[in-house]
Amino acid sequence: MKFKIEVSLLLIAIALFAIAMFFYSYQGTSGTNTTMSLTLAYPYRSIALAFVGVGSLSMVTASISYSKKTKNIIS
Repeated sequence: MKFKIEVSLLLIAIALFAIAMFFYSYQGTSGTNTTMSLTLAYPYRSIALAFVGVGSLSMVTASISYSKKTKNIIS
């Protein structure tokens, strides 16, 4: 991969991690009902976990590509 693609994959991963942070911590209701289930209290957690997964995959892809490139340069 080209360096620009690797950097853009890393920037996308950072952006997805930042968005996932907000989705994961968002509380749907402001009530103090303690019997409320977690899915009602945090409605966007599954979306946040999906963003973290996609961000992790793009970060790993860019890291592997960069390490292969630097290994070829050193050899």
